Amino acid sequence: MNNDIPVQAIGPQGEVMAHAVDACVHCGFCLPACPTYAILGDEMDSPRGRIVLMKEVLEGTLPLADAAPHLDRCLGCQGCVTACPSGVPYGELITSFRGWSEPQRERSPLDRAKRAAILKILPAPKVFSLAARVGQYAKPLAPVLPAALRAPLDLLPEHVPAMQPSPEVTPAKGQRRGRVAFLAGCAQQALAPNFNAATLRVLARSGIEVVIPEGQGCCGAAALHTGAREEALRLVRQNLAAFNPDDYDAILSNAAGCGAGLKEYPVVLHGLPDEGQARTFAAKVQDISEFLAGLLREGELQPFLPTSRPLTVAYHDACHLAHAQGVRAAPRELLRAIPGVTVLEVPEGDLCCGSAGTYNLEQPELANQLGVRKAKNILATTPDLIASGNIGCHTQIQSHVRRQGSRVPVLHTVEVLDLAYRGEL
Repeated sequence: MNNDIPVQAIGPQGEVMAHAVDACVHCGFCLPACPTYAILGDEMDSPRGRIVLMKEVLEGTLPLADAAPHLDRCLGCQGCVTACPSGVPYGELITSFRGWSEPQRERSPLDRAKRAAILKILPAPKVFSLAARVGQYAKPLAPVLPAALRAPLDLLPEHVPAMQPSPEVTPAKGQRRGRVAFLAGCAQQALAPNFNAATLRVLARSGIEVVIPEGQGCCGAAALHTGAREEALRLVRQNLAAFNPDDYDAILSNAAGCGAGLKEYPVVLHGLPDEGQARTFAAKVQDISEFLAGLLREGELQPFLPTSRPLTVAYHDACHLAHAQGVRAAPRELLRAIPGVTVLEVPEGDLCCGSAGTYNLEQPELANQLGVRKAKNILATTPDLIASGNIGCHTQIQSHVRRQGSRVPVLHTVEVLDLAYRGEL
């Protein structure tokens, strides 16, 4: 698609956006892959429509305020990237556009305060944990509260567990086969601390030493995807300073959104002096399932104990794992390696669950419709367990599965592996 985007005036991110717009041939393959188009049926709420809107805003022919409602409804799930035959890097476009346009947005004081609160609380696990505990007391009032306050309360689990501090170094058990760095994450330390504990146990059991580098922080994805570019840059550079890629075989994340965020660092820093450092860093980043599946294929992953009975596991593809990172086979390979486990495919598996970072807080009505749809599709498979690889998906799916009256356990993929090693499946 030809464009007249003033790249020189915008700067390096202008190059990123112009390249993405150029790649679009307006074919429409992205439409059925888009969750908001599936619900709303509006061309302007599809990737193709949004690309046109962003192009026109960047060219100065359309006011930002006219395009903003449609762009705000984009989950950034990147389902369109998987569907696109032309390789349009839509994720890079929408993320860069939000960073460029946010300083120009006219938002109400309440909206600005809400967004600021999210970006202060979400990346701070101890503050998040405290807020979640306070929220437990307000949860019974959720039905009578405004949507902006009801949404976060509805997503809180029935019980907020105590945080589990992780050791800076977890030694390998037996012969050391490798050494990795691990991003501890933010929200999951407060809402699901066993994700990290299980990750450390599974890695150590297969001879992998795990280091949680001091000085690391939030991956920056939440700030980046909500347009808070300066804050995102600060967090990106904090992590680049904390992790030295040369010291590790890999840099691991067990949250799909965080892993995708880490792999985006070269795009975030495109055209800046530290872009090269970001590329070296991103080349070492892997999802936990990628790394463990690599060990499995090489025969270096300790065998799992068989289940006590045949188990069916419905595996949910987190968007930022399947679409943004292209990781689909690895989690399934690992689950199928457990004797007695059958992996079930979820209908409309490529469609987002509605979590999408802060989306279920900022667009609660659409997020709720997608959550209901996802839970119904998962439960239609009648699974014994539900597995996924992202804290946002876990929270969203668990909330909606419970609302539909099901008590089927919702676990992280690595939690299932950990239980298999301990003979507790």
